[in-house]
Amino acid sequence: MADRTRIVLKSGKDQSLRRFHPWIFSGAIKKIYGPAREGEVVDLYDNKDEWLAFGHYQDGSIAVRVLSFDQGEVDAQFWEGKISNAWRLREKLGLVSSPDTNVFRWINAEGDGLPGLIVDYYAGTVVIQMHSIGMYRNLETIKESLMSTAGAKVHTIYHKSESTLPEKPGITERSGFLLGDQDRGEVLEHGYRFNVNWKEGQKTGFFIDQRDHRKLVEQWSDGRRVLNMFGYTGGFSVYALGGNASLVHTVDSSGKAIDLTREHMELNFPGDPRHEAFARDAFGFMKEIKDKYDLIILDPPAFAKHQNVLNNALQGYKRLNQVALEQIAPGGILFTFSCSQAVSRENFRKSVFAAAANARRRVRILHQLSQPPDHPVSIFHLEGEYLKGLVLEVE
Repeated sequence: MADRTRIVLKSGKDQSLRRFHPWIFSGAIKKIYGPAREGEVVDLYDNKDEWLAFGHYQDGSIAVRVLSFDQGEVDAQFWEGKISNAWRLREKLGLVSSPDTNVFRWINAEGDGLPGLIVDYYAGTVVIQMHSIGMYRNLETIKESLMSTAGAKVHTIYHKSESTLPEKPGITERSGFLLGDQDRGEVLEHGYRFNVNWKEGQKTGFFIDQRDHRKLVEQWSDGRRVLNMFGYTGGFSVYALGGNASLVHTVDSSGKAIDLTREHMELNFPGDPRHEAFARDAFGFMKEIKDKYDLIILDPPAFAKHQNVLNNALQGYKRLNQVALEQIAPGGILFTFSCSQAVSRENFRKSVFAAAANARRRVRILHQLSQPPDHPVSIFHLEGEYLKGLVLEVE
């Protein structure tokens, strides 16, 4: 094993590691033996000098992100093993060879044992997004492992970390092509066609994590009047129209997103008059829709990215859902989501419960939703379950 910096934890602070939680906070560290450089691999020991794990060191509240609880080297074989293991899971899920879906998440950070690394697959294009300097320092090796694992199924690799990597000296190339130069392309999801721009789109280009929920919207849309709030590029709207909704309206504050929504509608349902799109503020729009819709989708951006704004976020979810519950037609169906990691499943439900009570509507939960299996969550790291959703019947 390479000569690595040793980090000794305070007494009792080893318990989370013994439960395989992949984070060590700075306050748990008793002493550091050797240089602790941002992004380098360090070994973790308990207060009695027993080895526990190794991981990437970083400045900040989360001081170490654990790569392995088994001793070993972080070499090409290490990366190849982790990345190929993640690929095999997607093969088992049927995503690699699916005839009607060619977009999926390949690596989901802690859920695949690679904290700080996100990799999404778009019909032959791989988009890498890094959230730690440790992952960035291994970019070339990760690229080689992705290529050797997927072979001919990869023709383009784009590194997109300008908004996710912390600001550090010497880190300049945060985005760029590592293979090929195709900046956009068409993908299939359950047979529906979408144009994805991984250079300019949000996240890695498309909200892959809502794939199964879009399919559920399709199943509930028959004959309904559908409102897709915070519609972005119209994914839910496409599925609603495919599910034979009587009308579908998409609302987003971004005019560019609305243009992309119309583009996707033309790709899948050219000339269909049942769809309209509006570049409007969400709350302003919803004040004017009393009983106009009997299926509403609320998929807002993350209201809380950190715990210090959690209370404000919970109030925001309550307010948003209360307006929707007050306005939806009797017998309506509400799909409501939170993508805030800081908001727990329990807290989100409490916010929606308070909204229903304030709206004085009788509400039943039909579905409780989470992220799809290509966004796996380690049972030892439930913070990875960032996407929560409820499907409600409103009497």
